[in-house]
Amino acid sequence: MERQVQGEGRRGSSHQRSGIFGRGFKLGTIAGIEVVIDWSVALILFLVFTSLAMGVFPSWHPEWSMAATWVVAFAASLLFLLSILAHELAHALTARVFGIKVPRITLFLFGGLAQLDSEMTSPGEELAVAIAGPLMSIFLGLVSIVVATLLVSVNLVAIRTFPEELLASLGPIATLLMWLGPINILLALFNLVPGFPLDGGRVLRALVWWVTGSIDRGTRVAASLGQMFAWLLMGLGVMMALGVSVPVFGRGLLSGLWLVLIGWFLNSAARMSYQQFYLLRALEHVPVSDVMRSNILSVTPDLSVGDLVRRFIMNSEQRAFPVVRTVDSDTMVGLVTLEDVRKVDTIAWEQTFVSSIMTPTEQLIVMRPQAQANDALRLLADREVNQIPIVEAGHLLGVIRRQDIMKWLALRTQTAS
Repeated sequence: MERQVQGEGRRGSSHQRSGIFGRGFKLGTIAGIEVVIDWSVALILFLVFTSLAMGVFPSWHPEWSMAATWVVAFAASLLFLLSILAHELAHALTARVFGIKVPRITLFLFGGLAQLDSEMTSPGEELAVAIAGPLMSIFLGLVSIVVATLLVSVNLVAIRTFPEELLASLGPIATLLMWLGPINILLALFNLVPGFPLDGGRVLRALVWWVTGSIDRGTRVAASLGQMFAWLLMGLGVMMALGVSVPVFGRGLLSGLWLVLIGWFLNSAARMSYQQFYLLRALEHVPVSDVMRSNILSVTPDLSVGDLVRRFIMNSEQRAFPVVRTVDSDTMVGLVTLEDVRKVDTIAWEQTFVSSIMTPTEQLIVMRPQAQANDALRLLADREVNQIPIVEAGHLLGVIRRQDIMKWLALRTQTAS
């Protein structure tokens, strides 16, 4: 039997997908959850830093030196990033209470994303996990404001009226906290807007699900409102860019374009969330054995890299080949990919064998034929692999690929229509 297995990313490498913007780097692990920083975070940190260092803090403290202003602005930018991380950790840890695995948190341009391995099974779980993030942001905001007020000697009336004298009386730490507090509260309020993919959208979905008993209806309502809110932001952004003063947001070309960008992102994310939900629902109770590809090429460990290239890679569209014990065996011992071949100097191809460059089976991501196809789709996206081998009792049965899943769904849709 000809066989093929998953593509180059199969080793669970430190490269992980972080949002829709590309690849980032692993920052570390907190409570067993991997934290990944997307490169787009650098842009938001730069924008926050320049806004504080060249606008907000100089207006609050014109007497400060440039060095002092920049140091406090830089510290505030980092604490803002940590606040977003705390927001996502609240989601993740709450999900774990309900037995949902959270392998990774990704921080990117528009905030963060706690990656859940499965969907919630009840509206109560959905509500608890969704609301945990905004509650954490509100908590951080209130604590920051309280600590900031304790660091200055002013009366309650002065705090309530918030005069310029109060701002001027704040030291560096109090200034930082007085900015960070309201920002966290605004972050919570923005996330509570009732539309996908924001937390408020998931809260709304949970409530509709609770009332109607239908998660499908809840998803449809939340996604629709999420897109409506996104188009509203884009409309306001265009108005601002054209010089119209919008309450709360103000006016200006750059601010308007930024609002349009946020609206575009939310609209895309709402649409993608809606599509992904129905894809996963359609794949429920579908075993991967129904979707997998069984007609795949395999190679043996004693094959030279030169023969691998000439006989297999150049004569097929496969990018990865399972390594089986013998020509007539279906016992999988490893996987060799184009990426492995690229690491070998061409002059050494004839003297190098597949066994020395392959990845052993025990290091691969594999699935059993009884596993659900929706879990396979999640795993393909999570691990950034093109294919996953289907193995049982050490024997390779086939491979499941993203395009095969999409083809199965397309055929199912056509048949149903």
